[in-house]
Parts: sequence; structure tokens; C-alpha cells
Amino acid sequence: MRIAYLVNQYPAVSHSFIRREILELERSGVDVVRIALLGWAGTIVDDADRRESERTFYIQKLGLLRLCAGWCMAFLSSPWRMLQALALVVKMARHSSRAFAVHCFYLVEACAVADVLKRRNVHHMHAHFGTNSAEVAMLACCLSGRTYSFTAHGPEEFDKAGSIGLVTKVRRSAFVVAVSSFGRGQLYRWIDPGDWNKVKVVHCGLEPGFHAHVPPLRPAERRLVCVGRLCEQKGQLLLIRAAEMLVRRGVAFHLVMAGDGELRAELEREIAARELGDHVTITGWLSSTGIRDELLKATALVLPSLAEGLPVAIMEAMALRRPVLSTYVAGIPELVSAGVNGWLVPSGCTEALAAAMERCLSASPAEIERMGNSAQQVVLERHDIASETRKLVGHFGQVVGERKHAIGG
Repeated sequence: MRIAYLVNQYPAVSHSFIRREILELERSGVDVVRIALLGWAGTIVDDADRRESERTFYIQKLGLLRLCAGWCMAFLSSPWRMLQALALVVKMARHSSRAFAVHCFYLVEACAVADVLKRRNVHHMHAHFGTNSAEVAMLACCLSGRTYSFTAHGPEEFDKAGSIGLVTKVRRSAFVVAVSSFGRGQLYRWIDPGDWNKVKVVHCGLEPGFHAHVPPLRPAERRLVCVGRLCEQKGQLLLIRAAEMLVRRGVAFHLVMAGDGELRAELEREIAARELGDHVTITGWLSSTGIRDELLKATALVLPSLAEGLPVAIMEAMALRRPVLSTYVAGIPELVSAGVNGWLVPSGCTEALAAAMERCLSASPAEIERMGNSAQQVVLERHDIASETRKLVGHFGQVVGERKHAIGG
């Protein structure tokens, strides 16, 4: 069975879960063709990502002239399919916040993707994220006659369901994956009830090697780590304000923000303005090994999210027997139980966040160890890469089997 994976940008530091999924599919005997629109020109900090980059076909790397020539060839070879695809472009652009020309360019990209599907004899395509990559996948499969599916992670797909044409993407798909029960509910909220049966819950998985040989906790360091893209959704501005409250109370601690993003400059200004340079460090992007090292140095992970799907950083911290301090947002409470394996606070409440951070930092080593052990147990039960990938293989196999039967008939 040959499956194509389409991602807008691959590899990426924040997309290690996609890499893990692809590699586990290949260990399961699935032939995976990697296709990305972008990602060959960025800085790659992880050796595993570097290897993935060498195996990925990049659409925009072809250049505008070759992409436009591909559109002409696709039109000449199958004008009826192209007209159907153009009708889809008009439909997708009608309520979109993006210009009509952008959707036309998605179609140009889809022609190149469709060509790869045909040349590589791909049986089915799967896209990650329900935004532009899912639209390109939908158009490419309209042009090539293949089936497609996609994974919706949130929160963007749920916040902008109307403007990204989520209903149409699900309706035309073979199935759609939600990474949590919350995500499934959000999809139900937007799509036609007749399509609810297409929604499958498949959790992001963790490899056994990631959580093997976890060293003992070093609670004396009183260290918290926040892992994630530096953006409004993750709530790091609130975290800095909570850190200032702790400093004023005389609480000893160090906070590490592992990541980078569009909010970095503003966060650095806030740290300087509040004189928190001795207490807060921003690392920039780290490799998977670097993230693991930061989590192992920490007492707990803190992630004061304002909007989410289900953060992979939480799964990774729990797998390393680190409690999690986060918010009652999206799929987070499906993993984090207050008082059992971490602390949960109302989203957007700086005072509650600071109080929970202080409770975490003052917890005894025995309590942190108990919570960490509980965290690892629940995450390994729900997010084992092998068992979650078997679900995907089953869904892919059913779609490919049905398509072969239809073609044979």
C-alpha cells in the first residue's frame, strides 16, 4: 500500500509528531511518499529532520514556470477534471479570507501534486492540518481521481471553519482524523451530521525510545519549562506576568521557554521591562534531543494555553515522568488531571497560574515523583505510536480496498 503524505511545511521543529507517524507507518509495511509545499530552505536543527528533508518532494521548489506548465499539461490531458477543480476553487474562495488568486495558486500546486501521485502510483493521500494543505490535497485528488483524508489538529481549523471550507473538505474526503475527543466534537459542531461517521480519533504517538532511560528527578533545581511556538495561542505573555508575581513573592525558580516564533521579540521586551532576565530564558528552536534534555532538567512543564488542539509537548513531558501545569482548554483535560498528574488553571487567569506555579515549585520530591509516574502511565496507554498507527493503517487499508474494488467493478 502506497500512501502520500502532504504537509504545508516539512520537516519542521514543531512537526516531529508527523515524522514519528510516517516512520512508524513505514515500519508497519506502508510505502510513504513525502510531499511538502515548503520546507527545503529553512534551518534544520535535527538530524532526523535532515534525513526526512532528503526524502521529501517539494512542490514550490519546481519554480513558477514549471508549475504553470504543469497546470497547462493537466488541463490538456483532462479538461473535464480541470473544470471540476476550478469549480471547487471558486467555491473555496467564496467565503475565504484569502484572495481568489491564492486559491488559484493552490490549484497550480495541486497539479504538481497530482502528477506525483500518478507517477508514483499512489493509492491514497493523507494531509496534515485542515488548512491549505488539505485544500491542495482535495484539488489534487479531484484532478487525479485518488482519495484523500486529513488530520485536523486545531485550533485554527475550528476557529476558521467557514473561511477554510472545512465542511467541503470533510464531505469530499474518505475520512478525517481528530487527535482528541475534543477535536472530534469540534468537527461534529461544523460538519453535516451525515458525515460524522467519517471522523476517526487517532492520537499523536510517542516512540518508546523517547521515554526510555529517564533519569531521576532533580527537584532542588526548581526549574519549569514551557515548550512550544512563541505565539498568542500558547499564552507565554501571561506566563511572564505570572513569573513576575513569583519573583515579587520571593519564590526561587528558573523558567525556560523552549521554542521560537512571531512573539519572541515582544516576549524579550517584556522580560527586560520586568527585570526577569535572571529568572527567564528563551532558548530558540531546539532539536528533539534538545527538547528532551530541557524536559528532563525541569520539575514540570508549564503551558498556559489560550487555544489548542492537544499539545504534543504535554505528551512528551508526561512520557518523561514530568507533571504538567496547564489550562482547562481543548483536549488538555483529556490527559492532565488536576492533583493526579499535574495542575489545571482557568485559561487567561494570571493569578491562578502564578498560584499553581508556586504550588508546583513547593511540592515535595515524593509528590512530584508520584504525579510524574501517574503522568507517564496515562500517556503511554493513550499515545503509543505503534497502536495509534495501526488505527491509521486500518483506515487507509479500508479506503484503498474499497477503491480497488470499485475500479475492478
